[in-house]
Amino acid sequence: MAPTEGAGYRRDGMAASRLELNLVRLLCRCEMMAVEKRDPDEWRLEKYVGALEDMLQALKTQASKPASEVINEYSRKVDFLKGMLQAEKLTSSSEKALANQFLAPGRVPTTARERVPATKTVHLQSRARYTSEMRSELLGTDSAGEPELVVRKRTGVPGPRPGNEKQSAAELDLVLQRHQNLQEKLAEEMLGLARSLKTNTLAAQSVIKKDNQTLSHSLKMADQNLEKLKTESERLEQHTQKSVNWLLWAMLIIVCFIFISMILFIRIMPKLK
Repeated sequence: MAPTEGAGYRRDGMAASRLELNLVRLLCRCEMMAVEKRDPDEWRLEKYVGALEDMLQALKTQASKPASEVINEYSRKVDFLKGMLQAEKLTSSSEKALANQFLAPGRVPTTARERVPATKTVHLQSRARYTSEMRSELLGTDSAGEPELVVRKRTGVPGPRPGNEKQSAAELDLVLQRHQNLQEKLAEEMLGLARSLKTNTLAAQSVIKKDNQTLSHSLKMADQNLEKLKTESERLEQHTQKSVNWLLWAMLIIVCFIFISMILFIRIMPKLK
C-alpha cells in the first residue's frame, strides 16, 4: 500500500515535503501491522510509533508544514496507535475494553485505496477481541475459544454446574451493564459540561455586549465634550484678546491723565521758597 497513491492528505496546489511523505509511509506501515495479528513479543510497532511521534513534532516545526486539519489528523492517528499499545499492556480484559472505548480512530483514510480508515478497522477489531476475552474469562473458556465444560468432558474432568454457567452469564451481563452505565455517566457529564460552557459563553457574550455599548457611549460623550471644549477654548481666546486690548487702552489713558495733571500742578502751584 503506497502512501503516495493516497492522496488522502495531499494538499491542494502544494507538494508534500519529504518528511511528510516519510511520515505517511511509516503511518501506513504501522496501520498494516496493527491490523495484522501480531505476536506478544512484537516490538517493532512500538518503536515505529515512537518514530512517528518524533517525525510529527518535526513536521509541526517546519516552515512548509501542512494545514492544521492535516496535522490534527496525523496526531489523532498517532495518538490512537499509542493508546492501542498502552491498552494492550493492561492485564485485565475489562480494563483493555474500557481503555479501547476511549480511543479515537482517524477520520480520513491514509491512502486512496482505503474506503474506511485503517485505524477504525483496528479499533473495531480490538473491541471485538477484548469483548471476546471478557466473555471467555467470565464463562470459563480456554484459549481456543471452546467452553471449559466441553474441554472437561473431553478430558474426563467434571465440569461446572449449570448454575455456575448462569452465574457467569449474570456476571457478564453485570460487567457489560456496568460499562454501559459508565458510558452513560460520562456522556451525562460531557453534556453537563457542554451546557455549562454554553451558559458561560452566553453570559460572557452578554457582558461583552454591554461593555461594548458602554464603551461606545463613552466614546461618543468624549467626542461631544471635546467639541464643546474646543469651542469654549476659541471663545475664551477671543475674549482674552479683547480684554487685553481694552485694558491696554485704559492704562494708556490713565498714564496720560496723570502726566498732564502733574504738569498742570507744577505750573499752577507756586514754588516754595
